[in-house]
Amino acid sequence: MAKKALILLEGASNGPYYLEVAQRLNLHPITLSTDPTQYDYLVAKEADVIRVDTGDLETLIRECVRLRALYDIAGITSAQEAVYATVGKLCRSFDLPGPNPVAVENCCDKFAQRQALAEGGLPVPAYRVAVNAAEVESAAAEIGLPVIVKPAVGIGSSGVRLCRDVDELVEHTARLMVGTDICRSTPRILVEEYAKGAHYSVELMGNEVIGIGAADFGRPPHFVCREYIYPAELTENDRTRIVDVARHCLRALDLGWGPTNIDLRWTERGPVVIEVNPRLAGMPNSRLVHLAYDIDLVAEHIKLVIGDKLDLRERNLGIAAARILVADRDGVLDAVEGDSRAAAIKGVVEAKFFVQPKITVIRKGDNRDKIGHVIAVSPTLAQARAILQCAVELMDWSITPSPNGAFPNL
Repeated sequence: MAKKALILLEGASNGPYYLEVAQRLNLHPITLSTDPTQYDYLVAKEADVIRVDTGDLETLIRECVRLRALYDIAGITSAQEAVYATVGKLCRSFDLPGPNPVAVENCCDKFAQRQALAEGGLPVPAYRVAVNAAEVESAAAEIGLPVIVKPAVGIGSSGVRLCRDVDELVEHTARLMVGTDICRSTPRILVEEYAKGAHYSVELMGNEVIGIGAADFGRPPHFVCREYIYPAELTENDRTRIVDVARHCLRALDLGWGPTNIDLRWTERGPVVIEVNPRLAGMPNSRLVHLAYDIDLVAEHIKLVIGDKLDLRERNLGIAAARILVADRDGVLDAVEGDSRAAAIKGVVEAKFFVQPKITVIRKGDNRDKIGHVIAVSPTLAQARAILQCAVELMDWSITPSPNGAFPNL
């Protein structure tokens, strides 16, 4: 009998866990990637990897036909948003369960997403789309400074910045218009009202709201999350309002199959939708949901992909929290230490650095600036935060500043 295979397109921060869970479910994971060398974990885990152009649907179909002669393809999926619409198209080609590719494509375009949410009556920040510097300045004048300026397509807070005055607006717009790794295609820029308030991350599977976490992004102008806490401290009424908004988002965007992550802020007018992501949030969110609610979102996603029955019964296990370590300067990373000591603290689930000494650190103002994290669990929020603080104080790193190491204005 042919071995059951799970086809994974590209990788992501939670890619290693997809491999582990697939194997636990007696599946043989095969990763298809345009450039597998960008994922260190594929080498570390000696994963089955095939180099193929994941931007070419016809090439992917041919490769999957070839693999189907060798394996029983149980499902096709990905943890990466950029190829998730392609996943949906592949699944339809092979009559496998998968996401709606049209809905995913519309959701990944932040302007199209904003339009659909607004038309659906969802609370969103005031917004405009621009294709040149003059339009950006005009949009900012209409909305009123400060404004959020970001690419219309992108993930991980790449290119997202709070512009507080005209000088910052002009400078950041110029960087986005260059067409670097921030805007890989014709740049369309979204200019948005700055929605102030507590930030919440909502995790869904299908139409079920699994968990709501509190997220702390620290001080602007950049948006790199510094702390996550699941479950968030909410009144029953506030939780109900967030759940209602989340489900309304799914209807407005024609989502509802598989995982969805929704970011919102609680403003003076209540919950305002910042972004809807048609995928699982990256790590550590899925890990925190597992620790707090005893629901393994990666496992449930894979089970959905292969047509197995899901188990979304919530069992509150306490507070799960993560503190994110972020580089504080540009330069050469001389040393990282203390992670093993931090990991030994009672209540710490994981304390690790993502980087090795001697690399050059160049901050981007987005998720790529993360250099490590600590994850902890405890019965109470106060205890969880105390554990995190003790662990973080034991972890240390040193960076020799670059001679001209100015922080990029992304």
